[in-house]
Amino acid sequence: MGAILPFSKRHAGKTSISRRQACRPPKVRTSVARAQETRLSRPEPNTAKLRGITYTPEGLASFVAEEIVAAAQTTAPRAKRRGDPSPRADGSDRAHGSDRAHGPDVRPSDSGTAPRNQPFRVLDPAVGQGQLLLSLLAVLAPTTRRRIQVHGYDTDRNALDLAEREISARFPDCNVRLDATDFLTAASRAGGVGNTDSLFSPPTEPVRHYDMIIANPPYVRTQTMGREQSRRLAGSWGLSGRIDLYHAFLIGIARLLAPGGIAGVIVSNRFMTTKAGAGIREFLQNNFNVLRVWDLGDTKMFRAAVLPAVLLLGHKQGRTEGPARFVSIYETDADAEHTVHARTPIDALRHTGVIRVDDGRAFRVRRGILRPGTEASRKHDTIWRITTPEVEEWLRCVASNTWSTFGAIGRIRVGVKSCADKVFVRDDWHLLPAEERPELLRPLTTHRSARCYKPLACRPMHIVYPHTVTDGKRRAVNLAAHPRTAKYLNNHRIALERRRYLMNSGRKWYELWVPQDPGAWERPKLIFRDISAEPMFWVDMDGMVVNGDCYWWQPLDRHDDVLWLAAAVGNSPFVAQYYDFRFNNKLYAGRRRFMAQYVETFPIPDPDTSIGREIIKTARQVFDLTPSDEAQRRHEQVNKLVSKAFGLRTDTEEVLW
Repeated sequence: MGAILPFSKRHAGKTSISRRQACRPPKVRTSVARAQETRLSRPEPNTAKLRGITYTPEGLASFVAEEIVAAAQTTAPRAKRRGDPSPRADGSDRAHGSDRAHGPDVRPSDSGTAPRNQPFRVLDPAVGQGQLLLSLLAVLAPTTRRRIQVHGYDTDRNALDLAEREISARFPDCNVRLDATDFLTAASRAGGVGNTDSLFSPPTEPVRHYDMIIANPPYVRTQTMGREQSRRLAGSWGLSGRIDLYHAFLIGIARLLAPGGIAGVIVSNRFMTTKAGAGIREFLQNNFNVLRVWDLGDTKMFRAAVLPAVLLLGHKQGRTEGPARFVSIYETDADAEHTVHARTPIDALRHTGVIRVDDGRAFRVRRGILRPGTEASRKHDTIWRITTPEVEEWLRCVASNTWSTFGAIGRIRVGVKSCADKVFVRDDWHLLPAEERPELLRPLTTHRSARCYKPLACRPMHIVYPHTVTDGKRRAVNLAAHPRTAKYLNNHRIALERRRYLMNSGRKWYELWVPQDPGAWERPKLIFRDISAEPMFWVDMDGMVVNGDCYWWQPLDRHDDVLWLAAAVGNSPFVAQYYDFRFNNKLYAGRRRFMAQYVETFPIPDPDTSIGREIIKTARQVFDLTPSDEAQRRHEQVNKLVSKAFGLRTDTEEVLW
């Protein structure tokens, strides 16, 4: 079986070793030479994205290495680690003290699962230039290093050469073997896909497993890989849906981790909270003991636009420590009465609350336990989230006061997507002569109109909408019946026919990629942005088409009162808190993702109670009075009513975290 995917993974400053044993005098290199090698080895940005290359900072690599070693210790009491509940009032970690120990100064007792007279095996499946291996070797005890066997993979020969030089210089006694080949191919052989050949031995020898695995596998989504590569990857590893290359690496790691072994893996945090990640979440729960999770959020550890997480995983047959500890860190602009200072975001993980780091940013660090979804709560609650007993009680209180949810009484739709907005969407149609202006123009609302309750008055946008509904079915219009639209679209036909995915699906060249139901436009609806720091839901009474950067919702029974009740909930601080407790899927700068799978769970209080009727009446007033100071005052009044309707206080965040 040939290489499944020709991807490599590099890590900043990472260096490792080749097939030769590194038992020779260290090579002396100047800092200039090292800098030149690093610059020459780094790929162009587009190449890096296609191949999933990211660079692991030394501080993050040391953090992962320390946590692996601490978890693997069996002969000495376990040191307190970042994320453990702290007895100190300021939230600091007493075990670490004021100066975080790391690198060569850390010398834990002999660690691992292998008997002392047996080799101790370590694997990095995506070596790059070796920073993860360097950090792990630095924190292992000398007695362990003398019996260690380090194995690694990467398809980038130049990166492995750099790794070889650095590891051999710093750890000349280590037995290290790096292969310039694809890890997934080797892991598939070792794990029973294809044949049962050993990972590093002839086929007649048993499969070799590893006591420690440290990895930062490449992040390459299906859209980047391409259809053929994605198909091969899915077929070889039993994956489905919107997969990422690192999903296959996690499966390979599970196959090669020894009983009692520990793996520390850096991944994208996206898998924890999206429908697309359901398969890999289930795999992790079924094949590992998930020991600890760190959601590193918008700390900007990498130059790439990835929000990372660190998973500490034990072999499924190893010891179980109860619910996994979970720590999250996200940037905040919140003020705190007692702000703790730390050097870096990694150092901030020792604390709880609002932490300010040396570069001036402030982060909120939260800690609790992992609440993974269960089979019984399959539809909406299989996501991984951080929780505490207090948060669970808060959610139970909300549930006990919930009459229904957005998804139960209405339908959430994504806005139209043309994949050719320069052709279909314009704000200057009025400049065209009347005889050239398409007949099928419809008013369009976008994220630029976003405001709580009532849309902003923006320059009007219109979209050419070449779809209609006949006998309850949506279909493309007959362009011959609309000559001005036909002429306009034909002028752009070459560009529109470049949308191969639309053409290959049997659709007409002039269709929108994601159309809507025109029959639903005229009814009042609730529109909201897909990405926003704060919830922002506005009521449309004008029959607007909704753009693809927004979603829209309508109650199924056409009950206007429920629409205003939903608007009140959607624009409240309560729903932001609910979102953070249930999902906490955030991008940079605290921006939340209001995806349909989240919003459909938003709760709605009973509209027939006195407080429900008061919310509906006041929400209508906010809409009518916007924009004005009086509208803002009544908006604040509605917010308090919403919290009261769910039986809550309004100062829950400080109480619960």
